[in-house]
Amino acid sequence: MQMVYMANVACDTLVHDHDMPLWSGKINQLIEEAIFEAEARGTKGEELNGNGELYIKRYPELKVKVVDGSSLAVAIVINKIPKGTTQVLLVAEQQSKVASFIASALCQCGIQIWVVGDGLSEEEQMKAPKGTTFIPFSQFPPKKVRKDCLYQYTPSMLAPSSLENLHSCENWLPRRVMSAWRVAGIVNGLEGWNENESGDTIFNIDIVWQATLKHGFQP
Repeated sequence: MQMVYMANVACDTLVHDHDMPLWSGKINQLIEEAIFEAEARGTKGEELNGNGELYIKRYPELKVKVVDGSSLAVAIVINKIPKGTTQVLLVAEQQSKVASFIASALCQCGIQIWVVGDGLSEEEQMKAPKGTTFIPFSQFPPKKVRKDCLYQYTPSMLAPSSLENLHSCENWLPRRVMSAWRVAGIVNGLEGWNENESGDTIFNIDIVWQATLKHGFQP
């Protein structure tokens, strides 16, 4: 049996203000410190928020691999969309890496896409027909304002029973359910992939999805 010891470094401070220029310097510092802490521990793979390209270019000698988890997030969203779907309204913030690759993957499947910017507002939710299914693709869930619609969880998977000492991941997810971004770092380490997933780079979605299922994570 393969044994993997994992250390998850979290930078939760000011996380809800991550787009505010006022805090950008502090948050970048926290992430940078997390990378160096992982490097000092000899960690082989590390799941981090953001695309991470800045730190790879700044410190090219790092052995730690930065995995932003975009490919797995895309794979989870794609596999949540019911078979036979022909049209999707994609409500995306500007310059969203995950949204761009979701749109590309859906177009390759012949699904017609409409993209709306600035995130999912309460006003846009109220315009949706009764019975609409909202499938979030970002790390944070939208505010639920409709009782006659279905809101799915943010991209996440149920951890295998072999993963010990796990309780809660995010407070909006059920017990033993982990966000795609955390799962991606684990799978990267288990598979021994020696590549960074950062910047505009994304792994093969099908390969990542199959590898994740192989290691016991469930949708």
